[in-house]
Amino acid sequence: MTATLDTPASTGETRPQQTCPDGGDAPHPRRWLGLSAILAATLLNLLDSTVVNVAAPAIRADLGGSYSALQWMAAAYTLALAVALLTGGRLGDMFGRRPVLLAGTAGFVATSMACAFAWSPESLIGARVAQGLFAAVMVPQSFGLIRDLFGARDMGKAFALFGPVIGLATILGPVVAGLLVDADLFGTGWRAIFLINVPVGAYALAVGARVLPAPAGTQRSGGLDVTGMLLGGLGMSLLVYPLVQGRELGWPTWSLAMLAGSVPALALFALHQVRRARRGRTPLVRLSVFASRSYSSGVLFVIVFFGTITGFSLAVGLFLQLGLGYTPLSASVAMSSWAIGAFAGSAFSGMTMNSLGRRILHIGLAMMGAGLVGLYTVFEAAGTGLGGWHLAAPLLLFGAGMGMIFVPLFDIIVAGIADHEMGSGSATLESIQQLGASLGVAILGTVFFGVAGAPVDGHFAAPAALDAAARVTVLTGGLTAAAFLIAFLLPHRARAH
Repeated sequence: MTATLDTPASTGETRPQQTCPDGGDAPHPRRWLGLSAILAATLLNLLDSTVVNVAAPAIRADLGGSYSALQWMAAAYTLALAVALLTGGRLGDMFGRRPVLLAGTAGFVATSMACAFAWSPESLIGARVAQGLFAAVMVPQSFGLIRDLFGARDMGKAFALFGPVIGLATILGPVVAGLLVDADLFGTGWRAIFLINVPVGAYALAVGARVLPAPAGTQRSGGLDVTGMLLGGLGMSLLVYPLVQGRELGWPTWSLAMLAGSVPALALFALHQVRRARRGRTPLVRLSVFASRSYSSGVLFVIVFFGTITGFSLAVGLFLQLGLGYTPLSASVAMSSWAIGAFAGSAFSGMTMNSLGRRILHIGLAMMGAGLVGLYTVFEAAGTGLGGWHLAAPLLLFGAGMGMIFVPLFDIIVAGIADHEMGSGSATLESIQQLGASLGVAILGTVFFGVAGAPVDGHFAAPAALDAAARVTVLTGGLTAAAFLIAFLLPHRARAH
């Protein structure tokens, strides 16, 4: 059977799943075109989670604002994504993956335009929050739609392409940002990093609406846990907000009280999840997954690892531009070896993760540590005369180690939990990954600005910025060592699929 553009599969009518002669699910006739729409939607999130790390100084030069606002431009997106991600996955179950993906993509495009036309730091941060919320609606639908398009038998073919594209997009975000800001297309400057989402999102909407399979059924029993989302959001916000604002305001008493208040708020969220599950309603998080020591250790690993690499990336970009006076493009080029290393590391771990198991994490972390030692040595030797080529080898090594961890990490963490907990366990890890990124931006960004001191004409004194970068590098090394130790608590092998 061949599909045309006006078949039930593309017009929204429900059609039965085709089956192969051997009894397996038949792949969709236009599956590769559908995959391209899913990839386009996924790219929107991956690029926007990293582009601000390079563009932030240019944004501040145009809009003004405090240096904590630079942190919020990155942290607001990831925090909103962390808060709403679990709810976004539930929306797909309730209303169907295709309509929810399209709604999330449309909202993401609209809020990207709001970011591009922001007139103040506050308006941009607010638009970034909205962007993160729509990303949380859009992102969780991708894997289920791939399964619907390709069927169980051919799903591996899709992920053979999907995985590398995700990895490449994640690490190329800062490079794309540098190119767009320096190109200053039609005088848009930094605003182009958000405007580029419009054609990408339009493609995802146009193709997705015509090709992606309609939902065969929905699961609305159990309802939507809005209270849980609000409680979780309150606890995360109480944790992240004072870490970003506290240094600039001199750590007032209320900031410390907010930090302390995050503990009972998150405890209240956990209690709510337990009560909801006991009443037979679908919780956002199945807390039973935390009974597994390996899973709980994995949660801690995810927070430390993703917080480390996200905060370190922001600090390096700020150091190059606000400390050494690099343009966004020059900073992107100087950091390009990081992207090259990450891509190579991801490819290597994809080929060896089954044979090496958990050891691939330790190899990757050891390489990251070696790269950080090399980077600190470069800082000490080159001083403020540091050039982009000085960074090439250390960042290549750091990136290769980081890339080795990306591919197998979640499969290793969930290896010790039961099959019926897989959905909730994986979704919770994705949400915690975003929370870790927010914490990394808050903590390492605060350390950088605290050591760099007061800026002059929008830039830091080069020696002070160098000291700040060196301090962040040492702290990143300590966090990498902590992740190395935590990894011993994870399962030895990845979960078999």
